[in-house]
Amino acid sequence: MPDEPIRTLIVDGDARLAEQHGSYVDQIPGFAVIGIVHSGAEALEFVSRGHPHLVLLDFLLPDTTGVEVCRTMRFRGSTLDIIAVTSASDLATVRAALSYGVVQYLVKPFSLSTFRDRLHRFATAHRQLAATSPRHLSQGEVDRALAVLRPPVAPVVDQPKGVSSATLDSVVAQLRAETVPASAEDIAAALGVSRATARRYLEHLAVHRLAIRTHRYGRSGRPGNLYRWQGA
Repeated sequence: MPDEPIRTLIVDGDARLAEQHGSYVDQIPGFAVIGIVHSGAEALEFVSRGHPHLVLLDFLLPDTTGVEVCRTMRFRGSTLDIIAVTSASDLATVRAALSYGVVQYLVKPFSLSTFRDRLHRFATAHRQLAATSPRHLSQGEVDRALAVLRPPVAPVVDQPKGVSSATLDSVVAQLRAETVPASAEDIAAALGVSRATARRYLEHLAVHRLAIRTHRYGRSGRPGNLYRWQGA
């Protein structure tokens, strides 16, 4: 019998973004969007009757804050998982979110690859804990579940004019996923960007020693570059 999909509620004050995030979630195996709402009141009402496993929660809502939604859910005894998907990134909000058990914190705007990575990590941890027998966990089991939820720290590099954080994140994620050295053409095709754009970002990583550049000679005898991730 297949695993039950992770029942996901989308809460975002921006209807367009809410639908976009819902379409992203629907593309990821193991997840099912069971509702999309646009206010804190709607979110709390849906949680009380819809029984989601996961809430993707915007913290800037038209009627309240995401922190208040989290507080109310916990006060009512809900232990469902919450991933913040918001442009609110001030320290007080982040601290409050963590204190209410938010398991991931995505700051808008972000790339599709970053969004997928966070959900894949959540799904892996969710499956690991669901498969554990009802007993006390060992330290190793706790550490492994928490490690899955924590994404690798993105490299901090100076970004010259014309290099966007979102595109850089996408190129880094794709290069990390490659099992063999990749060309600019490979990365461009995977991300749907131009070859020139992919090459510019790959060279940026190579200059900062986050990617290794090697030469490949084609049929014309002219060398092309291959890139392999070597960052943390």
